[in-house]
Amino acid sequence: MPVNYQTPSAETLLPVAGVRLGIAQAGIRKANRRDLCLISLVPGARVAGVFTVNRFCAAPVQVCRDHLSRSDIRALVINTGIANAGTGEPGLIAARATCVAVARALELAPEQVLPFSTGVIMEPLPVDRIERGIPAAMDNLDEANWYEAAHAIMTTDTVAKAGSRTVQIDGRKVTITGISKGAGMIKPNMATMLGFVATDAVLSQAALEALVKHAADRSFNCVTVDGDTSTNDSFMLIASGTAGHAEITSLDSADGRALADAVTSLAAELAQAIVRDGEGATKFITIEIEGGRDVAECKAVGYAIAHSPLVKTAFFASDPNLGRILAAVGNAAQNHPSLMDLDTSKVSLWIGDFLVSKDGGRNPDYKEEQGAAAMAPAEITIRVALGRGEARATCWTCDFSYDYVKINADYRS
Repeated sequence: MPVNYQTPSAETLLPVAGVRLGIAQAGIRKANRRDLCLISLVPGARVAGVFTVNRFCAAPVQVCRDHLSRSDIRALVINTGIANAGTGEPGLIAARATCVAVARALELAPEQVLPFSTGVIMEPLPVDRIERGIPAAMDNLDEANWYEAAHAIMTTDTVAKAGSRTVQIDGRKVTITGISKGAGMIKPNMATMLGFVATDAVLSQAALEALVKHAADRSFNCVTVDGDTSTNDSFMLIASGTAGHAEITSLDSADGRALADAVTSLAAELAQAIVRDGEGATKFITIEIEGGRDVAECKAVGYAIAHSPLVKTAFFASDPNLGRILAAVGNAAQNHPSLMDLDTSKVSLWIGDFLVSKDGGRNPDYKEEQGAAAMAPAEITIRVALGRGEARATCWTCDFSYDYVKINADYRS
C-alpha cells in the first residue's frame, strides 16, 4: 500500500475546458482492464513536454519528439501493458500506425497525435487492439474523465495518482488538473513515469516550454525509487487557452510566476505520489541537502543517498546504520567531480531532529536509540549540511523492502 497517499475522489478532479479524455478496455496485454486513454484537445491548444534521456528511448518517445517539433497537437493516446521500447524499426512503425488510427478517427493529420506507451519492454505493440479500442475511447470522451484516465494509465501502481489546482490569473480563475503513473524504474532525467498536466491558461509556446521544464526540474526530476531511468519517461503540459485572460509570454511576470507556482505544486504532488507508491515501499523519505556550492552538487549528494540500496534497506528495517549515509555522501563525487574537494570535517548529518554526525565523525551526544526512533515512522527526513556554500536541493525517495524484489521478479507474469 502507498505511504500516506490515496487517490483523490473523482469530484475533486476539476475539468479543464478544451481537454476531453476517453477510456477503453482494449485488451492490450490483459483482458478486462482499462488500458487505453485518448485525450482530445480544442483547436489552438498548445503542448510541451520533457522526455527520458535513456538512449534506448521507446518508439513513442521518438515519435512524440518528431511530432512536437513540426505540428500543432490535437490529440494524445496512451496505452498500458506494452512499452513499445527496445522494438527497433517495427516499434516505430507501430507507434506511427497508432497515430494514423487516432488521426483517422478524429479527422486530424497523424502528426497532430502524440503516442505514449508504458509496460513491458521488448514486446511488440498490438496496434490492432488499439485500433479496435479507439471507437470506445472516442464515445467516452468527456472533460470530467480525469479520475478514470488516472486509472487507465497504471501498470504496477497500486493506486491512481491525480490532483487539481486553481489560481487567479488576470482576474480569472484558471484550472490545472493532472495525472501520473509510476512505481518502479524511477529515477530523475527525466523521471521515470508518465505525467500529463492540463490547464486552461493562455500561454505562448515559449512560455509553455519554459514552464514544463521549470515544473519538471522541481518535481519529477527530484524523485527516485530504484535508480533506473526508464525508456518511456514523458511529462506533458497542455494549455488549452480557454480561460480568457491575456496571454502569458514569460514566467517572470506576476501572472507567470503565479501559474508556475501552481503547476509546480501539482507536479510535485504527483511526483511524490509516485514515490509513496514505490514498488514495495513502506517509508517515504525526504532528503534535504544544504550548504552546497550549487544546486547540481546538492542534487548529486541527495541522489547518492537516495539511490543507495544499503541506505534504503536500512530504512526499511529502521536500522540506524547511519555510516551508510556518510559513505553515500562521499561517493557522490564519483558522479559530480566538483565534490572531489569536499571537506568532510565540515559535513553534518541529521535524521529527523537528531544531529548524528558533525566535524567529520559521530556526534558525541548522539544515541543509537534516537536514530532508531527517527527511522521508525512512515515519513522520514534526512538533512545533510555540506558546509561549502549557500545552495540547497531536496529530493524524495522510499525504502527497499522484500516486496520490491517480489514485484519485479514476477512483473511479466
